[in-house]
Amino acid sequence: MDIIRAGSTASGTGPADWFTGTVRIDTLFNPFDKNRVQGAHVTFEPGARTAWHTHPLGQTLIVTSGLGRVQRDGGPIVEIHPGDVIWFAPMEKHWHGASPKTALTHIAIQEVDNGKVVDWMEHVTNDQYSA
Repeated sequence: MDIIRAGSTASGTGPADWFTGTVRIDTLFNPFDKNRVQGAHVTFEPGARTAWHTHPLGQTLIVTSGLGRVQRDGGPIVEIHPGDVIWFAPMEKHWHGASPKTALTHIAIQEVDNGKVVDWMEHVTNDQYSA
């Protein structure tokens, strides 16, 4: 049995190619296993967000604190709160992040498909984020 305590792994900064604003990523499980589900605890400072992206086998977000936003391509921006569980279907283009004035923390869970877990795309513009 392995026990990994939240906060016991090295924190990483979300790369500017994939995120707008300040984002901290704390790996929870299987960060390098190319054949398993992976999970991370992700914290977005106010206004921070992902770029548009897809996941080959989908993604589940579990909001643990704060206030955030999610949007599926072509859909409205939806406000998310602690306790919300969000599912993005395989290959569904989307983004997620904090609200303009409140930080957001969520657990992100996604499966690996042939060594790939995400396809990053263009950044979410300020106009898209503020719509």
